[in-house]
Amino acid sequence: QVQLVESGGGLVQAGGSLRLSCAASGSISSINTMRWYCQAPGKQRELVATITSGGGTNYADSVKGRFTISRDNAKNTVYLQMNSLEPEDTAMYYCYVDVWTTLGTYRGFWGQGTQVTVSS
Repeated sequence: QVQLVESGGGLVQAGGSLRLSCAASGSISSINTMRWYCQAPGKQRELVATITSGGGTNYADSVKGRFTISRDNAKNTVYLQMNSLEPEDTAMYYCYVDVWTTLGTYRGFWGQGTQVTVSS
């Protein structure tokens, strides 16, 4: 089994910054793509940022230039640096990680979510 533990959410004023972390542990052979999603109340979960095993990144248009996704492969951890936060960024943020497990299976795992609230 694979566990994802997220941290770093909180309450911040507009214009402020937060850094989210998502650490994977358990039956991991290797990690492929890592992603961050967000889900605001009453809305569908949306893809925010992606980072491949080779370090390639992609962002939703709404966060380009403000958010940066990165990863530490030695720690099996993905980060989301969130700058110039806006009230519209308020949401629950989830990491999603594609894993080759030690059992030889390949599947994705979700984190438990961390709340980000941006006040105006």
